[in-house]
Amino acid sequence: MYTNVDIYQALHELADVPVVDLRSPGEYGEATIPGAFNIPLLDNIERALVGTVHKNQGPDKARELAMEIVAPRLPVFVKSFQKIAQYKKVMIFCWRGGDRSHFAGSILDAMGFKVYRILGGFKAYRRLVTAYLGEENLPLRAVVVHGLTGVGKTDLLLALKDMGHPVLDLEGLAKHRGSVFGKIGQPPSPGQKMFEALIERALRRAEKYGIFLVECESRRLGNLYVPDSVLNTMQKGHRVLLYAPFNTRVQRIMRDYALGGPGNLSALQDAVVRLTKYLGKTKVNELNQRLAMGNFREVFGFLLGEYYDPLYKYPDGPSKDYDLSVNTQNMHDAVQRVSDFIISLPEYKIPGR
Repeated sequence: MYTNVDIYQALHELADVPVVDLRSPGEYGEATIPGAFNIPLLDNIERALVGTVHKNQGPDKARELAMEIVAPRLPVFVKSFQKIAQYKKVMIFCWRGGDRSHFAGSILDAMGFKVYRILGGFKAYRRLVTAYLGEENLPLRAVVVHGLTGVGKTDLLLALKDMGHPVLDLEGLAKHRGSVFGKIGQPPSPGQKMFEALIERALRRAEKYGIFLVECESRRLGNLYVPDSVLNTMQKGHRVLLYAPFNTRVQRIMRDYALGGPGNLSALQDAVVRLTKYLGKTKVNELNQRLAMGNFREVFGFLLGEYYDPLYKYPDGPSKDYDLSVNTQNMHDAVQRVSDFIISLPEYKIPGR
């Protein structure tokens, strides 16, 4: 028989076991346990149909219908598990640990799998995430990276992550860079629940270090909202200022936004139009004409110097208002300086020591 496990056991004691979400593709697409595979018992239409029968005719009739739907494709269902469960160990869950995970667990057990079934299903996981992020403050200290647009905040954070430092890449998780240009060249953003799940996972992993690195962000990234506990912890964190020469910043912005085909150009022009309230229609039309002619450096130079720099008001050089100020013109040296600063912090822990 399958083994029931609670959500804590699932995430910590059995973290190396493949996790499978049995819910429909629609449910999975809204949010899931990060890293979970989706092997649905029912597709979106079938789930809705079974739900209607359950409501109108009761649970027994609904189970009969579900069995009729699922039975013919059980061989394919089991083979899907064989592809991901190399050692025939697998962890499964549905919405609240009900019929779907009970049925799948019984079938897989009969086929020789070692099956772990998450008690409470995704609902239990969601409660864990909301409880963790619902605290006023997080149980670790933030190192918050500040700086004008184009100084390379994301580049620095990703380099530090590659070095093994704990990074909460909010823009990466949100698939949004945080401005009117934030969705250009980005894949679809997750929903709010999935965004929160990804944040919680990153923070849990960071706990063994005692700190996490994060870029200073506003509460909103596109249509997603950063949890209050994260913002509160950021406000009380160590502050690192990045700065770089203006031309270096323009070059980095061009690298991030000016590459791509006609679709990218159209997206840039649409984003500029959204600044009409601040720049005026005449200037917006002029900027978009220059974009159409390929004058990206001129356009981005104007936007940095005349709009974004005055908006964010960060220093363009060293400042005593920050715990550390770093010139990122040489990114390799900047990364090393920030890394040394992190390791020197009293809150910093070396995992395993």
